[in-house]
Amino acid sequence: MAAPLTFQIQLTLTELLGRRARSAAELRDGIRSVPRSSIYYHTHRYLLQHVRESPEPPNDFAYWTTNSLGQHQLGESLASVNTVDFLGLEELRDRFVSILEAQPSSNDGVCVLSPEGLEFHFLACRIFVVPAGLTVCSLPEFRDALTRIPAESLYYHMFVPRFLGAGAPDDFSRWFAAQGRTDVAAALTKLDPYAMTVEGLRRKILDILDQHA
Repeated sequence: MAAPLTFQIQLTLTELLGRRARSAAELRDGIRSVPRSSIYYHTHRYLLQHVRESPEPPNDFAYWTTNSLGQHQLGESLASVNTVDFLGLEELRDRFVSILEAQPSSNDGVCVLSPEGLEFHFLACRIFVVPAGLTVCSLPEFRDALTRIPAESLYYHMFVPRFLGAGAPDDFSRWFAAQGRTDVAAALTKLDPYAMTVEGLRRKILDILDQHA
């Protein structure tokens, strides 16, 4: 018998790194050197903050490049990066850097700078993981717990393993596979959590559990 699953909650504390960018070149250099927690903050934290809104907002790098620098083509290139395609944050960092390296640092010899007060400020987040107070041993227990856990817990188990390169798309499919319920695990791995809100994801998982009860 596989080990029980204990639901966890991810809590975050936002940190100001004291680094800013006024140009695409400075943004590139910042992305290259800031800690991974900053790459996470600027590309993933929105998914949890807006669980009932659009599931696919533009990342902060693309938004700033488009709206503060006015470099729309570059902004579109940054926005086209699909974070779900990457095994970890370092690969995601490298992709952003490669896009920015391919762009000229100036237009007609003039470096494009953001207006005063609209610089890009690099932020990061300190992550804390605490128990959600629920442990389950079976599919029925899992289903009941899923209706009660907060969005922060669902987010932690479904999203975090994807960009930490934890060896499985999510904690739930890994647990069900260990339980011998490969049918449920396979159905969960087919979900694209980036294509829906966290609450929409909860409903999808409940549907899968009901289909395989």
